[in-house]
Amino acid sequence: MSTVRVSPLLRFGLLIDTAISAVVGALMLAATGVFHSITALPEPLLRYVGLVFVPYVLVVGWLGLRETLARGAVWTVIACNLGWAIASMLLLTGGSIAPSTYGVAFVIAQAVAVVVFAELQFMGLQRSTVAA
Repeated sequence: MSTVRVSPLLRFGLLIDTAISAVVGALMLAATGVFHSITALPEPLLRYVGLVFVPYVLVVGWLGLRETLARGAVWTVIACNLGWAIASMLLLTGGSIAPSTYGVAFVIAQAVAVVVFAELQFMGLQRSTVAA
């Protein structure tokens, strides 16, 4: 496994992912009822997602502050983001929930956001140089 010096774009991709995930996760935990009333997404799902964001934010934030990273660690974050986007779309098409129009828009918007994060991270990884 090779180690890379983190490029500015990779650092940005990791830290913007961290910041947005932290804000959305905190809002989901602090205002679960409000999110539910607007989105019609199940409260347990919203709470679970907010809780999942806690370790994710800690790990990705820590990675974003490092000078060097294992290439595999970055690929893991990229895979998590792409998996999240796919799971979000499956959630909407699976028929197990009935979100409001706002709920559909929220799920799609966050799926698009994580694909953008993954793309930034991928491009940033490509711009990172191999560490000595």
